[in-house]
Amino acid sequence: MIVAESSEVRNMENRAVEQGKTLSYLMEKAGTKAAETAAEMMYKYKLKNICILCGTGNNGGDGFVAARLLSVMSENVSVILADGDPKTDLAKMNFNLLPDKVKILAFYSQQIECVQVIEESDIIIDAIYGIGFHGMLNPQVSDIMQICSENKKAYKIALDLPSGIHCDSGEISGDCFNADLTLSFTCLKPLHVLYPSMDFCGEIRVADVGISKNIIDTCHYIMKTTDDFVAENHIKPKKMSAHKGTNGTLLSICGSYGMAGAAVLAGSAALRTGVGILKTALPESIYPIVAAKLTESVFVPLRQTEDGKISEYEIDKLIYDITDRCSAVLIGCGLGTGTGVTEFVSRVIETSLKPVIVDADGINAVAANIDVLRRANAPIIMTPHPGEMARLLGTDIITVQKNRYKLAKDFAQNYNVILALKGANTLVAFPDGKVYVNRTGNNGMAKGGSGDVLAGMTASFAAQGMSVEKSAVYAVYYHGLAGDACAEKYSRRTMKAGDLIDAIRDMDFDIER
Repeated sequence: MIVAESSEVRNMENRAVEQGKTLSYLMEKAGTKAAETAAEMMYKYKLKNICILCGTGNNGGDGFVAARLLSVMSENVSVILADGDPKTDLAKMNFNLLPDKVKILAFYSQQIECVQVIEESDIIIDAIYGIGFHGMLNPQVSDIMQICSENKKAYKIALDLPSGIHCDSGEISGDCFNADLTLSFTCLKPLHVLYPSMDFCGEIRVADVGISKNIIDTCHYIMKTTDDFVAENHIKPKKMSAHKGTNGTLLSICGSYGMAGAAVLAGSAALRTGVGILKTALPESIYPIVAAKLTESVFVPLRQTEDGKISEYEIDKLIYDITDRCSAVLIGCGLGTGTGVTEFVSRVIETSLKPVIVDADGINAVAANIDVLRRANAPIIMTPHPGEMARLLGTDIITVQKNRYKLAKDFAQNYNVILALKGANTLVAFPDGKVYVNRTGNNGMAKGGSGDVLAGMTASFAAQGMSVEKSAVYAVYYHGLAGDACAEKYSRRTMKAGDLIDAIRDMDFDIER
């Protein structure tokens, strides 16, 4: 599925008109989809009173269509003119088609009645502003948003986007509608996958309103979803003659005193994802702990510093593994921080001739010596969370979260790396400027250790011969699916990182050779 900005959505609508569709037809389809969605919720939750908030433009026109169709199914449909009378020709036409049984109120002259209707509504549909909105809501509409928020029992549906949010940036400058479900027409828009707007969209559905597939497929989108990538890049089964040697060797350099669990989680995820041989290099003090949990791995215990981190001088023991004996390197999970760690990570990146997956403390080490990325001799995949991304860029988490798309895309291009910026709707950015957004997963995964599992999966895919692009996208996608499986089996509150590894076991995927 694509993610397109508002200007391109307009272009798609214009192209549809050039191919014979009318804007009236598109509005009728949009309003019909809105009515169908509201009807589904009516029957599912036994709801009765419907209130539709309509703006003056074509988004309001979609609301008028929905009101007309819903009036056939319910005797309790009200339309509130939230920002004045309809102004566009299409909005006026569909307003005039409303049957007498639909109660019509104007907020600017009937505030008391409008407040009562909103308070008593079981379903509230937001059709005030669409993709052209910018700036802040006017005081009148802002008041309506606050009244809607006070109705805790109503199921709230936004058409295309919650009013008060900027479509292309996800910026919210004041009040906005807080939806339980957002029905996006034709495709996803940036606000549906970016912060802070995504938190106000609720469940997001995309509705076909009559724009042909060939128009959508040839538009200028800014992102695609990871499920599109997976569908377009099929994987092949392993050969019948495969053995552990042909299934790849991963060198995992992870862990420090007090952080043995990171090495265990990353290694377990790598094994469960199918790597043939896992070789774990770790400080000698945590070897007994990790070996007891990770019985299928071979180990390279290394001398350590006084505080339990791998000594930077031990890299010479790993040179042959890094350059010849492994097919991918994972470094960073639970590695610790400090000057010695920075030097160690830098030498691995500079030395390796095989793909290097850099996570957690490995990323923190790179942040202290970021130019090392330009000296890499092999492909690099980095998997930062927002805090680590902020350190890489010398900024703060708030700035990262407000500019996720641009910062991820620019970093991948500037440093020639593949970057998976973690979080809800993880972004995977390629050096060629392509960006994929992941919609699998849930907030139950927001717990310590989840990132170690993702790093192990990513490194395992790369070690088995999958391209680095596929390794990153497939790991993010299946990591999210594992999280969804855990949420269903346990709950979002009770699931933990180790459960993800068990969920991977039940997945039906294989690795392309």
